[in-house]
Amino acid sequence: MLAIAFAATLAGCTGVPAGVEPVRDFELDRYLGQWYEIARLDHRFERGMSRVTAEYSRKPDGSVKVINRGYLADEGRWKEAEGKARFAGDPSVGHLEVSFFGPFYGSYVVFELEREGYQYAFVTSSSRSYLWLLARTPQVPDAVRDQFLQRAGQLGFDLEQLIWVKQPR
Repeated sequence: MLAIAFAATLAGCTGVPAGVEPVRDFELDRYLGQWYEIARLDHRFERGMSRVTAEYSRKPDGSVKVINRGYLADEGRWKEAEGKARFAGDPSVGHLEVSFFGPFYGSYVVFELEREGYQYAFVTSSSRSYLWLLARTPQVPDAVRDQFLQRAGQLGFDLEQLIWVKQPR
């Protein structure tokens, strides 16, 4: 998730990769709260991080406060970034824009979401270089992992570069 915090926002791109559709009937209030990063494509802003989480909460102005946090075991310290998010358009569509650097925003595209309890989400940015499997718990059932791999593979993400994030049990 820290990739969205830095890389996507530096690019300033708020589009959606070709062939990827954000979820419809998205409910922000149900999405708020803590998410655990289960898997990601590697990038420099999260390199070496484990125990990565993202916390989303509503701000008084209606935007979303974003806190991304991960542990750097090699350095024995936590790394945290705070940003804000807003809808890219229709608030019933899972396409938001996230900023950690002033006026620069990057895409946050929820392209699959467990609908009953919002227990897991598949997320990308404006390109296939970014991909996350997020969940409300530090581990997910094998069926969710399999579904993530199948869906992401169908959409052309490079699954050979996927990192399974170490989370507490």
